[in-house]
Amino acid sequence: MGSRARARRAAAMLGFLGLLCAVLGAVMIVMVPTLIKQQVLKNVRIDPSSLSFNMWKEIPVPFYLSVYFFDVVNPSAVLLGEKPQVRERGPYVYREFRHKSNITFNDNDTVSFLEYRSFQFQPDRSHGLESDYIVMPNILVLGAAMMMENKPMSLKLIMTLAFSTLGERAFMNRTVGEIMWGYEDPLVHLVNKYLPNMFPFKGKFGLFAELNNSNSGLFTVFTGVKDFSRIHLVDKWNGLSKVKYWHSDQCNMINGTSGQMWAPFMTPETSLEFYSPEACRSMNLVYKESGVFEGIPTYRFVAPSTLFANGSTYPPNEGFCPCLESGIQNISTCRQTGKIEPVVLPLMWFEESGAMEGEPLQTFYTQLVLVPSVLHYAQYVLVGLGCVLLLIPIIHQIRSQGPRDVASQPSVATEPDRLPSPCTPLLQDSLGGQPTSPKA
Repeated sequence: MGSRARARRAAAMLGFLGLLCAVLGAVMIVMVPTLIKQQVLKNVRIDPSSLSFNMWKEIPVPFYLSVYFFDVVNPSAVLLGEKPQVRERGPYVYREFRHKSNITFNDNDTVSFLEYRSFQFQPDRSHGLESDYIVMPNILVLGAAMMMENKPMSLKLIMTLAFSTLGERAFMNRTVGEIMWGYEDPLVHLVNKYLPNMFPFKGKFGLFAELNNSNSGLFTVFTGVKDFSRIHLVDKWNGLSKVKYWHSDQCNMINGTSGQMWAPFMTPETSLEFYSPEACRSMNLVYKESGVFEGIPTYRFVAPSTLFANGSTYPPNEGFCPCLESGIQNISTCRQTGKIEPVVLPLMWFEESGAMEGEPLQTFYTQLVLVPSVLHYAQYVLVGLGCVLLLIPIIHQIRSQGPRDVASQPSVATEPDRLPSPCTPLLQDSLGGQPTSPKA
């Protein structure tokens, strides 16, 4: 009897444990997706207490700027009327560092900041050095010549004489570092002295001189602390809710984020919209395909064919006109070019890229892939284990209620003869009915 009682208690305990596992698993199936979402929302908002705040403040992802130049190999022949022949040189790769400063939290669930950028040459990633010489059209001479196109002949002669005196030519032979970050040119000083505001810069001239150690303007974005639906969206840029560079309200709108982070839980139906100070406009990227990067599921977004289409091809872009060919955007209305007429002249092309690596990548993988996967499988394991444990007391109960043994009763034929006891009546008086006992 003791062993049977212990077995019943063990089966009951296992059944109770199974019930707990099943209930816990069911609760996890219902609650885990919500809990994960709440945890993610808490950690991606712009708040000093969130896990991603330091990553937002100083982006740990290494960005690289890769620059390719078109080196003119026949400059003398071009001056004689032949078509230019070019060879692509590069890439010349620069590591781009970004950090935010002047971070100010406002009362309307927004935060304002300046983001500074600096560039550092990466010889190991480059096909060449910053000391390499590149032959390319002399941008300053061509710009000055364009300015003189409708001027009096006397002024044109003076400018031609100045070119000759200063040693200016239609093509220049400069190093990569000079072309990128600036070089002193006597023509700049001459023009700024006698024709002020003709050039939009003073001192050194370089294609990327204004980008190094500079900021992209004062951004004010929503933190998502009070209203998560607006997280990272731009409220204002340089104090403006919309710009005044273009010719339609739609083109002047400041939409999307600042171009670095977007809200989580995106889908292929979502678009990536951001405001670019360099292009002076908002841009929209569309979903192309899904992929995986270092074990993390990803979505790839690309620029649609209509992004830089001219107004005749895509009417909503008419506000960006005067339009050039599709694929080219005239930004002279916002990126001051002085009085230089716009000219389409391919000199170079560049791309920016970045990939998460190291500790930030491991953190993202753990929080976005590993932990949710473990919780996802754990909830179903608990339900399955609970069901198995619940079967144990049921099976034990069934087995304990098997067919019972029927007690055998002795038959008359087999019952042994009983010896008379001293009190057993042997004779009975037929008349009085009084039994008689033998005398001792």
